[in-house]
Amino acid sequence: MNVQWLYFHPVRTKMQNDARKVAVLATGGTIAGTAARAGDNIGYTAAQLGVQALVEAVPALREVALITEQVAQLDSKDMEFSIWAALAARVAHHLADDGVAGIVITHGTDTLEETAYLLQRLLAPAKPVVLAAAMRPATALLRDGPQNLLDAVTLAREPGARGVMAVLAGTVHSAWDVRKVHSYRVDAFGSGEAGPVARFEEGWVRRLRGWPAGEAIGLAVLDQPWPWVEIVTSHAAARGEVVRAMVAAGVKGIVLAGTGNGSVHHALEAALIEAQHAGVAVLRSTRCLDGPVQMKRGDELPSAGTLTPVQARIELMLQLMRA
Repeated sequence: MNVQWLYFHPVRTKMQNDARKVAVLATGGTIAGTAARAGDNIGYTAAQLGVQALVEAVPALREVALITEQVAQLDSKDMEFSIWAALAARVAHHLADDGVAGIVITHGTDTLEETAYLLQRLLAPAKPVVLAAAMRPATALLRDGPQNLLDAVTLAREPGARGVMAVLAGTVHSAWDVRKVHSYRVDAFGSGEAGPVARFEEGWVRRLRGWPAGEAIGLAVLDQPWPWVEIVTSHAAARGEVVRAMVAAGVKGIVLAGTGNGSVHHALEAALIEAQHAGVAVLRSTRCLDGPVQMKRGDELPSAGTLTPVQARIELMLQLMRA
C-alpha cells in the first residue's frame, strides 16, 4: 500500500520593520485595572490606568511608532452603545490613514466578543484591528496584559493581515468566532469549532487559517437609533410572561438562547411566536457552546445559524437599524 503524507505548513512570521504607525485605542478594562495588593486577581478595580501607562509597561514597544488615544475608560461589563459608536468612528478614522499599518484596541474581557463582532460587521477592515485584553489586573504578580498588548501590536503590523481579531494568551481569535469560555483562567477565550486564526510562538505569528473577511455594513447605519433587543434563555419550567412583559414595554427584538438545536420550552415558544406575530423580530440561537441551529420543517422561529446569543443580538440590532 502506498501512503502519501500531506503536511500543512502554517505561515510563520515575526514583527516586521514597518515604518507605518500602529494606533492604540484604549477603552479601559482589566488590562488597565489595579488592586490594592499584588496577589489580588479578582478584587481589583478595572479601567484605572491610561493608555500611556499601558504602553510604557511594554519596553519592546519603544521601538514601534505608536499613536495612542483614550477613547473610553470603563469596565467592559458596562459597555454602552454610545461608546461603541465612538470607538467605531475612531477605528474608521485610523483605517483611512495610509500611514497606519493597523489598530490595537485595549478592552475588557466581559464584552470583548460583542465589540469584536460589531466592528467586523460594521467595517470588515482591510487592515488588522486587534483587541487586546487581560484576565489579571496591571498590578498582578503574573500580569498577562503587557504580553497580550505586545502580541496585538505585532499582529497589527503583520503584512497581509486583515479583519477584526482578538489576542489573548498567545492565541489569535477571529471576530466571527471568539467567545469567552472561562471565568478566571488567563487563557479564557476560545474560537469554538472553527479554531484559532493563529498562535504566537516567541514573537512569531504562526497562522493556522485565513484572516477574518466579509462585507462591511458601514457606519451610516449608526445614524439610526439603537433598537432594544434582549436575550431570553429556554430552560426547564420556562414561562412566557417575561416575553409578554418585554413586548408590552416596547422591545423591538428578542434573541432566544435555546436548548440543544435551538429547542424551546413550549410555554416560552408560544410567547415568542405571539411576539413575532405582533411585529417583534426574533432570532433563535442555542445556549450550547458549539454548533449551529439547524432549521427543520415546521419551525416558526428563524435560526441565528452559528451565531452565539450575544452575536445574534448584535446582528438583530443591525438588521433592525438597516430596515
